[in-house]
Amino acid sequence: MEKSKRIVVLGSGESGVGAAILAQKKGFEIFVSDFGAISDKYKKELEERGIAYEENKHTEELILNAAEIIKSPGIPDKAPIIKKLVEKNIPILSEIEFAGRYTQAKTICITGSNGKTTTTMLTYHILKTAGLNVGLAGNVGFSFAKQVAEENFDYYVLELSSFMLDNMYQFKADIAVLLNITPDHLDRYNYEMKNYVASKFRIIQNQTTDSHFIYCDDDTETKKALNSYAIKAEQHPFSITHTVNNGAFLEDNNITININNRETLTMTIKELALQGSHNVYNSMASGIAAKILELRNETVRESMGDFKNVAHRLEFVAKISGISFINDSKATNVNSTWYALESMGTDVVLILGGVDKGNDYSMLKSLVKEKVSSIVCLGLDNKAIHDAFEDDVEIIVNTKSAKDAVEVAYHLAKKGSTVLLSPACASFDLFKNYEDRGDQFKAAVREL
Repeated sequence: MEKSKRIVVLGSGESGVGAAILAQKKGFEIFVSDFGAISDKYKKELEERGIAYEENKHTEELILNAAEIIKSPGIPDKAPIIKKLVEKNIPILSEIEFAGRYTQAKTICITGSNGKTTTTMLTYHILKTAGLNVGLAGNVGFSFAKQVAEENFDYYVLELSSFMLDNMYQFKADIAVLLNITPDHLDRYNYEMKNYVASKFRIIQNQTTDSHFIYCDDDTETKKALNSYAIKAEQHPFSITHTVNNGAFLEDNNITININNRETLTMTIKELALQGSHNVYNSMASGIAAKILELRNETVRESMGDFKNVAHRLEFVAKISGISFINDSKATNVNSTWYALESMGTDVVLILGGVDKGNDYSMLKSLVKEKVSSIVCLGLDNKAIHDAFEDDVEIIVNTKSAKDAVEVAYHLAKKGSTVLLSPACASFDLFKNYEDRGDQFKAAVREL
């Protein structure tokens, strides 16, 4: 047990409550503070364990006396309580950083602007299929800290957002994966792309010569930044445009994964459960991680062929009257929607819209011209979408509920078409979150 010192957890979601549980187990005096309401599920868990908490406020005298703060990744640095903690030089860390102190398990850590959830889930699926004792945590799965407190995994696959990485200091990823870097969340980085890039590259901090760094050799921002860092880890690039050494590449629709001193894996992209060039990238990254761990080719090939994607990410919902409905509600930025459209055939009815984070829709224009027959807006303010695409599609319709959007899209679609919910925007104008938006979309489809 650690000597008793006071730790305050800010935020009471999955990561916050998990951190509180681990801190309590390690003998710390622990207090949880949430500026909003705490859900009944987490309140019950805190009460059953006798962990002190408050909700709908931050009481400064109960927070500013902490030895360390474990902060929810959703709380911005400009929040008043964070500014006061910084003034008092009280260390602020993430749940991942805290939990990492108490496990010797190998970590496979995945970040990127797009594709990280899919890649994390696929990597976990491959390791699980191979029979490894593996946990899933970070942005997906259960709290890393709670699993460290209560489980005994040999490996963890962790999805890490830039917000998590910002408050990680000593944590070391044994295998770090950087999928891509495209503009997102720039409001949290003073609208400076270089700050966001630096945040993503924190995934390699503390790596040593026995670590591994997997990255996309086709990604402009990643390539531009590589020379700015003294990378000690063994590097494993992947590309769909050219051959690479000690990584993965695509040639004649075949993926080759060739890691030094390990058996080469080859498979055709037709064998992949996940289609589209973005998913070739995701599969390459997962495959490299699997081969670093010396998993058998048959296991990797089988796992990449039978994987089922996560909810709200290009999730097939139903086929009605010959029209396919796909839920990609997790696409909250333009890049994610680009990837979704890129994987579609032609004649798409695209449902777009929500809270626009200053989106630049220009990168979608060529794909919209090629594949989209009409756009259904789902949001309170759709002017930017109309302005961006009025010359590219004949029909743009405004709706303000998932039910209306689905009904309008159904009438606009023809047999053989796809209705794709891929909003390119946050969901907070009409929905609780992207899950709520996706769930309402699926419910509306099933009512047709």
